[in-house]
Amino acid sequence: MEETLRQLFTEWSGEKTQELLKLSANGSNRQYWRLIGAHSRCIAAFNDDVRENEAFFYYSQKLRQKGICVPEVYRIDSSRRFYLQEDLGDTTLYNYVYDKRRQGGGFDGEVMSLYKTVLEDLSDIQLAGRDMDFTKAYPRHSFDAQSMQWDLNYFKYYFLKLKYIPFDEELLERDFHTLIAYLLSTDCNYFLYRDFQSRNIMLCDGKPYYIDFQGGRRGAAQYDVASLLYSAKSDIPEPIRQELLNHYLNGLASKSPIDKEDFRQHFWGYVLIRIMQAMGAYGYRGYFERKDYFINSIPLAVNNLRMIIENHTLPVQLPHLTQVWQRIVESELAQSATPATDGLTVTVSSFSYKKGLPQDTSGNGGGYVFDCRALPNPGRYPEYRCYTGKDRPVIEFLQGDEAVEAFLNGAQQLVGPSIKKYLERNFTSLTVSFGCTGGQHRSVYCAERMAEWIKKNFDCQVVINHREQG
Repeated sequence: MEETLRQLFTEWSGEKTQELLKLSANGSNRQYWRLIGAHSRCIAAFNDDVRENEAFFYYSQKLRQKGICVPEVYRIDSSRRFYLQEDLGDTTLYNYVYDKRRQGGGFDGEVMSLYKTVLEDLSDIQLAGRDMDFTKAYPRHSFDAQSMQWDLNYFKYYFLKLKYIPFDEELLERDFHTLIAYLLSTDCNYFLYRDFQSRNIMLCDGKPYYIDFQGGRRGAAQYDVASLLYSAKSDIPEPIRQELLNHYLNGLASKSPIDKEDFRQHFWGYVLIRIMQAMGAYGYRGYFERKDYFINSIPLAVNNLRMIIENHTLPVQLPHLTQVWQRIVESELAQSATPATDGLTVTVSSFSYKKGLPQDTSGNGGGYVFDCRALPNPGRYPEYRCYTGKDRPVIEFLQGDEAVEAFLNGAQQLVGPSIKKYLERNFTSLTVSFGCTGGQHRSVYCAERMAEWIKKNFDCQVVINHREQG
């Protein structure tokens, strides 16, 4: 992968790569690098989803033609999975405001001016949708009923279920359909950026640039304004939100005829669906992918929800959904932001090589993978086939076997020093995985033994995951 990037960089710049630095991507499965040569630099990206890439390439070209500050795409490889784009630095609008707050500042005149510029640019971006070809959009041509249903299901299964908020599925679905019909009753012929928030706005040479728009599609203008002003982590004071909303509406009205009253009426519905989508994302990225940034956003999202339902009423009846919102703001569990890890968590897994390596959900990569297939296999004998490595007959088969003990001892000698060093450096996660043919006997037994040994010898949390056993 890195060799492909180096070659692409040389083809574009005529220089050899002097530095290749891996960059993080909190909410994305794409991979990014910064490539630096003697006189040139760029950001390289890899994404296996070619259709998503094609949407990004198309939108980048169209928006640049409209004078919008988006990164220039320098070079695309023949597979359409690797590409080089303009390096806009490391300062996002979110980082900039966060640093000012930490230094005792806040939404001063300079920050307000930036946000107003961003909202003026947003209206230009949205109006560019009037002549966009949305057959290029991915995964959906518009933010239509199907797209909204996906977001609401995200909220239902990755937030309500995980936070144990009770609901009646049929009544909730009925209200979802009512809300969707209402949201689609406004003008939906703009370019909907989809994730227009301060972490996707770069500040380069004093100007805002816009990234991460590959999910764009046709839709209502209210959604992107809601995304920016009610982003949980931005935590913009409510009076400032209203001032910025007025500034945006006046700017949009000066460029294209709009019904301000209709816009405002539908705006709160779009704020609510955006908050629900974000809550689903925080649940998935936080509790499944174990990324603390997203978990820590949950209380702020709940505060936004509380403010909306206490101060704004939609002109449609949503009795059960309103009840669910009320349960969220009253639930201590729903508002909690317990970090995904408290100290070091070692996840010990068993798996079958036939079904691939286990996924590292910590976001850190790495960890140990031990191959148990050279050990004596109870699965070859009919009397053990209905058991797993947690059952007494299999334990007795493997326990004390010279090869098994030597294997486990070697694994412990490798894992132990790493755990000690991780604890010293306040790392939060380490994965240790054992694989065998079926993921039933040897790998399960070794994982159990390793987990027991770690618990006895180190002050850390241990999570056991027998993948093939569910």
